[in-house]
Order: sequence, then structure tokens, then C-alpha cells
Amino acid sequence: MEFLSLRLPVFFLLSVLIAKAPFGDAWGKEGHIMACKIAEPYLTEKTLKAVVDLLPETAGGELSTICPWADTVRFRYRWSSPLHYINTPGVCNYKYSRDCHNSHGEAGMCVAGAINNYTNQLYGYGNPSNQYNLTESLMFLAHFVGDIHQPLHVGFQDDEGGNTIIVHWYRRKTNLHHVWDSSIIETAMRDYYDNDLDTMVEGIKLNITGGWAEDVDNWQNCQNKRATCANDYAEESIKLACDYAYKDAEQNSTLEDDYFFTRLPTVKKRIAQAGLRLALILNRIFDSENSQQIQSY
Repeated sequence: MEFLSLRLPVFFLLSVLIAKAPFGDAWGKEGHIMACKIAEPYLTEKTLKAVVDLLPETAGGELSTICPWADTVRFRYRWSSPLHYINTPGVCNYKYSRDCHNSHGEAGMCVAGAINNYTNQLYGYGNPSNQYNLTESLMFLAHFVGDIHQPLHVGFQDDEGGNTIIVHWYRRKTNLHHVWDSSIIETAMRDYYDNDLDTMVEGIKLNITGGWAEDVDNWQNCQNKRATCANDYAEESIKLACDYAYKDAEQNSTLEDDYFFTRLPTVKKRIAQAGLRLALILNRIFDSENSQQIQSY
């Protein structure tokens, strides 16, 4: 199924403030920027040229500046809201045929379907007969790859991915979804990275080349050489949601150090995976000769 991108002026869309959407803004603004900052050094020269060509002038040639964009237009592009998440019927597994649809039952209207759709649209880059707004296709794709890696964006339908589970994050009342979107990241930035986003990015990069180095090959293992492995990423997320996000997080519970310390490694790893896999997808689209592996620095 193809979702047509509307052609509103990009400079106007980028000026819209991020609003809290019904199902949360995955990773928050900071998490999306971090994932895309991680992706940028892994883009090949040919891919980077195409990406910069598609970016709006206001992006300043940096992919990361536009990665939160899709959250800013959820109320303007109301059709896009279900593309940010997947709901399962309270089970810890994901099936595309069962779970990838919107509230009206339209197939493909979920974050996995959106990733595949916008990937296919971007394969039209350089084709004069292409009918899509590829700038928007790129901005949607970069965002949705981040979304699908936030475990509670593949959560349970009954609690809307943790949105209806009210908790206290230390002393602050919030909901479980917001804890995973923002609170864990914000607490980590405050306690370990001097509230500096770039410092946290560098810390995650050190893990990619250090402690996670042996796992990176598995992260990029995707049998679908043209499109994506979005279904695999969704399956990973629902399992992590069950094993980490939902676990020990009851209604009206208080989540403090034990929850934070045991969940932060998962959050950092998912941001890293989102970045590397976004780079892999973009390299496959724009530089097929060098698309078989995530490119190193």
C-alpha cells in the first residue's frame, strides 16, 4: 500500500512545534536525533550526496536535523498517526498480517509497513517520472526506523503501548510509554553525559566499536536485499517490551534506580541499532554497489 506524501512547504512544516501525539513520540526528539547522528558516518559518499540533495535547505546538510520531523506533523497529516507504531493483541510476538493495520483495518498502515513503503518510494530517486515528494519520503523513513526500535512502539493494544499505564519516574508522575520515549534518555543525559546530546552519542559510538562490535554483523543481517527487515525489528521490539518495558511496571508503580540501571543498556543499544540499520537501508537505496554491509568510518 502506498501512502502519498502531501506537498506542503517544507520550511513551514519544519517550523511546527513538536506536539504530544496520542501514542507518544518515540525516543522523543533527542532519541531520534541521536539515532540519525549515529547513522550519518556510516553513509557511503554516494548515499550522502543523494541524502543531502533531498534534505530541505533548513537541514544544513545534516540528516539528524530532520529526524524528529514526522512527529511535528502528526496532527496535520492525521493519516500518518498509525504509521508510528504497531499494536499486538496482548501477545509477545508480532505478525504482519495480524498486527500491521490501522483502526479501520487498512493493511500496511503501521510502522513496519511505512518503513517498507517509504523505502520503495525512495528507489524512485533520479527517475523524472517519480510522483512522490522524496524529501518527505526520506524524512518519514528516517523517523520511522527510529520508531520501530523503541520497544513500546510495538506494544499491547489494550494499554496503547504503555500510554495508559500510569507510573512515577522517581517522583514525577508520567506513563510507561513516556518513560521509554524520553525519561530514561533524559535521566542518562543528566547523570552521565552532562546534559549534552553529542556526548551521549559519542558514548554509544564507543559501544558500537567496542562492547557490541561482535554483534554488529547480526544487526545488519537482512535477507531482503532490496527493501528492509522491518518485520524483524518489530519482532525484536515486542520481545524487549515484554522482557524489559512491561516487566515490573504495574499501574501506579514507582520506577527508580533498579529499573533505570537495568533498562538503560537496552535503550542505548536500540538507538545504536536504529542508526546503523537506517544507514544500511539508505545505502541499499542510493548506493547498491556498496549496500551489502554497514559502512565503517
